[in-house]
Amino acid sequence: MRTSRRRALGQHFLRDAGIARAIVDLLRPTASDVVLEIGPGRGALTEELARSPAAVRAIEIDAGLIPALRARFPDVDIEEGDARTWPYHGLESPPGGRVLVAGNLPYSMSKPILMALVTARASISEMALMLQREVAERVAAAPGGKVYGSLSVLTQLYFDVRLALQVPPRAFVPPPQVDSAVLHFRTLERPRVELASEARFHTVVRAAFLQRRKMLGNALAAGLGGNVEAVRAAVKAAGIDATRRAETLTIQEFATLASRL
Repeated sequence: MRTSRRRALGQHFLRDAGIARAIVDLLRPTASDVVLEIGPGRGALTEELARSPAAVRAIEIDAGLIPALRARFPDVDIEEGDARTWPYHGLESPPGGRVLVAGNLPYSMSKPILMALVTARASISEMALMLQREVAERVAAAPGGKVYGSLSVLTQLYFDVRLALQVPPRAFVPPPQVDSAVLHFRTLERPRVELASEARFHTVVRAAFLQRRKMLGNALAAGLGGNVEAVRAAVKAAGIDATRRAETLTIQEFATLASRL
């Protein structure tokens, strides 16, 4: 694959062994665990994972990188695959062990990959994922800030998330023009709040942030295609001021709102 093609995919290969070790330390793999690496690239993180006692698998979209990876890491099961559509639901942990996911996600694919992992959360215990710092901050954001949005809500509904590491451009080759960050995810046993319908919750959250500069009542009416007055009445019935903006609502408030709309 040509360099221009790799850059189009957002592929900036990690080369800093210290960062790779720090990512593995977040997950603390044991002999009872299985680790799936997304996008091994040139193998900096793979090398540290292979030193752990866990069984390691990897998926790589760039077929041209796979022969060298397989030769270098004969004990790692490396397959060609697209992390946006890979069947994460099929991951199974050994008895008493965990399924862990690690990876330096291509910038251009990070959000669809993350959503695929969220959908497959029942098969995953923990994740340590490198993303563009701007995206990582959005995922981990608390209510009330400008970066808090649907990505924050729909991820934190199912995971404890924290921004664990900040990574400068010099840690990669070629260096990106932005900073990166590593998020540490721990899957919750059940959604953070009780929901009558997860699908409805997702719909309401996305609608609320679709036009985030609008007041909540107007944004929801536009996003859901409903009558403005009826939507405002439903918001009020949920005990929420319809003049607030979506970025100020907690996950619990979104759940209450979804039950009323």
